Amino acid sequence: MEYMDIKVKFIKGFADKTRLEILETIKNEEKTVQQIVDAIKGNQSNVSQHLACLKGCGIVTARQEGKFIHYRLLDEHVKSLLEMFDTVLGDVKQQVAACDKNEKCLCGRGAYKCLTKRKKISL
Repeated sequence: MEYMDIKVKFIKGFADKTRLEILETIKNEEKTVQQIVDAIKGNQSNVSQHLACLKGCGIVTARQEGKFIHYRLLDEHVKSLLEMFDTVLGDVKQQVAACDKNEKCLCGRGAYKCLTKRKKISL
């Protein structure tokens, strides 16, 4: 697998509302699955599937203590990345909220102008 493909795969780990909620919940301290479920008001099966994705992508890590599994961010780099998302989003929040191109470009239907408007892409 090429580096760019791996990079895209890694970034997709962050590209889901539930996964971002999980990451924000464990950003400052580790939590059990049940604590995460309660914090994001999710269901255990769905949260567990997202945690498996995050763990598989090297974004979170887990440790078992008795019958409980505790999840935390892999390291401070992931925390810094989450904080950087917030910093950059603070600068472009209005543009992102108003943008309708992102969903069209990412949905895989038809041909759309690339977000940079430099070329037309077929999806």
